[in-house]
Amino acid sequence: MTIHDKTTTALSRRSILKAGAGLAIGAYIARGGKAFAQAPAAPAYNIAPNTFVLIKPDNTVTVLCKGIEFGQGQWTGMATLVAEELDADWSQMRADHAPSNPALYKNLAFGVQGTGGSSAVANSYVQMRQVGAAARQLLVAAAAESWKLPAGEITVENGVIRHASGKEGRFGEFADQAMRMPVPTDPKLKDPSTFKLIGSEGIVKRLDSVEKTNGKALFTLDIHEPDMLTVVIARSPKFGGTVKSFDATAAKAIAGVVDVKQVPTGVAVYAKGFWPAKTGRDALKIVWDDSKAETRGSEQLLNEFRTLSKTAGKVVKAEGDFDGSMAKGGRVVEVEYVFPYLAHAAMEPLNGYIKWEGDTAYARYGCQFPTPDHAEIAKTLGIGMDKVKLDVILAGGSFGRRAQQTTHVARELAEVAKAMGPGKPIKLVWTREDDMRGGYYRPYSIHRMRGAVRDGKIEAWSDTIVGQSIMKGTAFEAMTFKDGLDSTAYEGSNEIPYEVANFKMDMHQVEVGVPVLWWRSVGHTHTGYAVEAFVDELLEAAGKDPVEGRLELMAKKPRHAGVLKAVAELADWKNAKVPEGRARGVAVVESFNTFVAQVVELSMTEDGPKVHKVWCAVDCGVAVNPDIIRAQMEGGIGFGLGHILYAEQKLDAGVPVAGNFDSYRSLRINEMPEIEVVIVKSTEKPSGVGEPGVPPLGPAVANAMAKLGLGRPRQLPIVPGASA
Repeated sequence: MTIHDKTTTALSRRSILKAGAGLAIGAYIARGGKAFAQAPAAPAYNIAPNTFVLIKPDNTVTVLCKGIEFGQGQWTGMATLVAEELDADWSQMRADHAPSNPALYKNLAFGVQGTGGSSAVANSYVQMRQVGAAARQLLVAAAAESWKLPAGEITVENGVIRHASGKEGRFGEFADQAMRMPVPTDPKLKDPSTFKLIGSEGIVKRLDSVEKTNGKALFTLDIHEPDMLTVVIARSPKFGGTVKSFDATAAKAIAGVVDVKQVPTGVAVYAKGFWPAKTGRDALKIVWDDSKAETRGSEQLLNEFRTLSKTAGKVVKAEGDFDGSMAKGGRVVEVEYVFPYLAHAAMEPLNGYIKWEGDTAYARYGCQFPTPDHAEIAKTLGIGMDKVKLDVILAGGSFGRRAQQTTHVARELAEVAKAMGPGKPIKLVWTREDDMRGGYYRPYSIHRMRGAVRDGKIEAWSDTIVGQSIMKGTAFEAMTFKDGLDSTAYEGSNEIPYEVANFKMDMHQVEVGVPVLWWRSVGHTHTGYAVEAFVDELLEAAGKDPVEGRLELMAKKPRHAGVLKAVAELADWKNAKVPEGRARGVAVVESFNTFVAQVVELSMTEDGPKVHKVWCAVDCGVAVNPDIIRAQMEGGIGFGLGHILYAEQKLDAGVPVAGNFDSYRSLRINEMPEIEVVIVKSTEKPSGVGEPGVPPLGPAVANAMAKLGLGRPRQLPIVPGASA
């Protein structure tokens, strides 16, 4: 497959799909090439091969992925599903992003086109297998017609179509002919026992690795079009601040600066390159209006949240008689866990490319939620969605940051184009400092937990949460709000995996002027810590082993118990001789229908905890790509460990403090622990792995610290002051 060279602007990844003959199993063919003459009868979701796959005469098979690839392995996962049913050879397989088109490419979990919630494989498993099976059936039918032989006598293996008579051919030879045939509506899928690629080890290699290694992979920052202007925006240092007045005289005097415009989010500097744009922005003189800005600092928020947590919130779930049980006495445990704002800190900051022609627009960037972004660009520019073309390209990470519920980046991209006027290609760039201080953090939150232990048994459990809503006031509110509360703020706390007769979970949903967003594992990033640290506290009070005590309470949770048993066996929990000065902790969390248990071994140094090894067991249903599953667990562990130990975005009178990695501490390569992962075999439907590796890590570290006699950290990060 031809790859877009960074120095070439005439050829795009999409134009490949319009060039040459072949089985046009790609939606872009309809723009200038050939497409199937008829669509299949509509099943519960779209399985039309002409939407998802392109087979070229050179025998390559390109899968158009409806979700974005930003490091989680989605390209490889989708291609694996298609290749398995197509009986392709893996060396044939390629992948690319589908364009923005929710009618064709919606995420079946959301109803719109978008990536998130570790849903990529989960929502596509059957659909993409059926796409591959339909394409295979078409190719066999084409070969049968060409050879004048019964289709039932033709086989396909490793990309070769054969008949016992000795006739054989490859996909590319029959692509044109297959394209003209009726599309099957209910193609037969393989029995999982016959899978060759799904679940295989070492055969399926990642499709995006080579180009990311050799520099051919195209990211938004790589886009350079003739006459393109680079734009950076001066935004208020405080959330909610607006421009009162500004003087751009000095900025306009800088060589390369073309213009300066006020836009809704601040003052935009347009220049012939990034450096003059940034230098021009530095020269601006702006007076900000902070009359509606958030001015509280971290300490003030902590005090307010803490006070509120000592009062009853709105009850989310109540079972038994918590208050009555607590009144009976026993060993009462009360703890508070404090979780700071966290930035996403993806390697590639936010950015986007757009060219507005007045009546049409073309945008291209690492877009995580194309449908709302597409609509926002059209609305801002005052044109129909059919007049906007939005192409998705690779992105250097996200962890939730590119999936804005407010579509603020898409709106800002359209606004800077609108302010300049039609005809100018524009690249909007957020610097690292813009990205880090621009908000949309993991919400600040507190859990106040109380429990009672009597006669070696946990009799009562309560959890009062104080936190912000991610969804309130956005188009996504209806998806997650239940009885006036945002369920993503408490998910995992209301449905604990432990049988406790007297249970209560309530919440205070508060308003803070700091914008917040999904952060890798969403609510589970703090609820997982609170639940798993607290159950350890209670089991310790009950005199129970952390693993055996959990298992006693998991009679109705076989998959939780399964990963816990698996990780205990992997780490030899019962019999291992832990070196002197080290201790182990355990945690198990279900998130996004995936079950993960982890055991951590650590010691204490003068710089804080040193995690030597992490054992991890994961049950994600059918394991489509074991190598990617392990990689995602390893990545989640490293991501989670750095944040749980060091990361924090403090506010000083409303101003975010950390601006770059010198002040927002991340895990360093020498601090990465040894990791061993076991994938629990399962016949359950596949679930996601992009996020579930994160939540158990923090509480496992906390529980190991308690075992070492250091106490469980009540306020994160564990190493205070590591981030400025």
